[in-house]
Amino acid sequence: MKKILFISSTGGHLSELLQLKPMFKKYDYHIVTEKTKSTLSLKEEYKDKIDYLVYGTKDHLFTYIFKFIFNIFKSFYLYIKIRPKIIITTGTHTAVPMCYIGKLFRSKIIFIETFANINTKTLSGRLVYPISDLFIIQWEELEKLYPKAIYSGWIY
Repeated sequence: MKKILFISSTGGHLSELLQLKPMFKKYDYHIVTEKTKSTLSLKEEYKDKIDYLVYGTKDHLFTYIFKFIFNIFKSFYLYIKIRPKIIITTGTHTAVPMCYIGKLFRSKIIFIETFANINTKTLSGRLVYPISDLFIIQWEELEKLYPKAIYSGWIY
C-alpha cells in the first residue's frame, strides 16, 4: 500500500486538506500540520497517524525565522520516519520544505492551490509549482497563471 503524506498549515488550509479524508482509507497515510490549540484534538482521532510542526506566523518575523528553520529540520526527520511515496498539500509555508525534501528523495508532489485565491498565486504555490508532479487549481481563473495546472473544481 502506498504511503501518502498529507501536510498543511493549520486553519483553512487544514480544513481543505481534511476534505480528502476519504482517501485515508485507501492508503497508508500520515498527516502533518502545525501544533495549535485547535489541532491538538486531532491526535484523539488520528493517533499515531499525525505529527506536528511548530506554529509560526509571519506577523512575528523575528521568531518566525527561527521556527521556520526548526521546522525544516523537523520536516526532514518526519520525512525519513514516514518515507512517503506521495506528498499531498494544500499549502502554505509549513508545507514548502517538506515538498522540497520529498522531491529530493523522489516522492511525487501533489499541490492543491487554496480555494481562497481566485486571481493570484500564493507564495507557497509559486514555490512548489516548479517541482510539483501534479498541481491542482480550484478556480478556472488560475489556469492563465499556472498553465500546467489541472482544474478540478472545489474540494469542498
